[in-house]
Amino acid sequence: MNRPKILYLPTSGHTENVFKPEVFERFRNRFDVTLNETGTNYTSDRVAEMIAGFDGIVTGWGTPLITEQVMQNADALRIIAHSAGSVKGLIGWVAQKYIVPRGICVFSANQAIAFNVAESTIGMMIMTSRRWVDFIAHIRSGRWNRNELHWKGQCLQGSVVGIISASTVGREVIKLLKPFNVTPLIYDPYLSDWEAGSLGIKKVGLNDLFAKSDIVTVHAPSIPETNNLIGAEQLQLLRDGTTLVNTSRGSVIDHDALLAEARTGRILVMLDVTTPEPLPVDSEFRRLPNVFVTPHVSGTGNYGYSKIGEMTLAALEDFFADKPVVGAVNFGRFDRLA
Repeated sequence: MNRPKILYLPTSGHTENVFKPEVFERFRNRFDVTLNETGTNYTSDRVAEMIAGFDGIVTGWGTPLITEQVMQNADALRIIAHSAGSVKGLIGWVAQKYIVPRGICVFSANQAIAFNVAESTIGMMIMTSRRWVDFIAHIRSGRWNRNELHWKGQCLQGSVVGIISASTVGREVIKLLKPFNVTPLIYDPYLSDWEAGSLGIKKVGLNDLFAKSDIVTVHAPSIPETNNLIGAEQLQLLRDGTTLVNTSRGSVIDHDALLAEARTGRILVMLDVTTPEPLPVDSEFRRLPNVFVTPHVSGTGNYGYSKIGEMTLAALEDFFADKPVVGAVNFGRFDRLA
């Protein structure tokens, strides 16, 4: 029996990041794989020259866009397996013209990235609400008096946690919150009441969520509908001492309104994403004592990265075995993808 032919586009550096050696060996044994051994990423034109005859391609961080010329030459292509997160920027140009009409399966490993982002989110909730950064700075300054910080805030356990969007990451955060005895609320206009019930979470309006939550965490995709979704109206509803965490995209929050509210010192803000990114060196967000910023690192981590490779291989194996592909893109929701 002939093995399916797979064109593998990522470089060896990407492979080492996301595939455990035994997983990559299984991949090469199960399929007839043509590797990129150039040490650099191909151009789209180069992929177009090579793609004929291949049943599948594996893409990843740094691989070129799937262009019209690529698709015109892809005479045997049945699956695109993206060993990374969002695929919208990779295939958005050709999805409706070529991929959907041909019934080509597109897999994304964004669930694997979600494991890392969700873990980071929980850690950021705890770190920020418990003021660990402030206490560490206090000790480094040579002092040892916790009462100087006048801290009596609400921590994660027993809090009301408002979650913006039941995205892949948002749903993973909901799972990780279960041991912490929180009251979860969610705002997501696309989430049905039945889905909310199955997740064990209460749907509320956006303003209601901001008014009732002790901690708010943002997981909405960056699409036109979410641009500046959170503005002055919502931020002013936050109670004093509330923690706001954003690990999604900076564009979801109006940064001018956020800066104005952060200047009051009455809320705690944890940002892994900003607009612009990186922040200018003179940005006030870098200096405010109640604002903590990390350089877009919530998605990093060995656990999630290794799951990328495992899920990519599983997608290919399941597809060619005529089984459902976990992580297959639902093109009915493509416009709502990040």
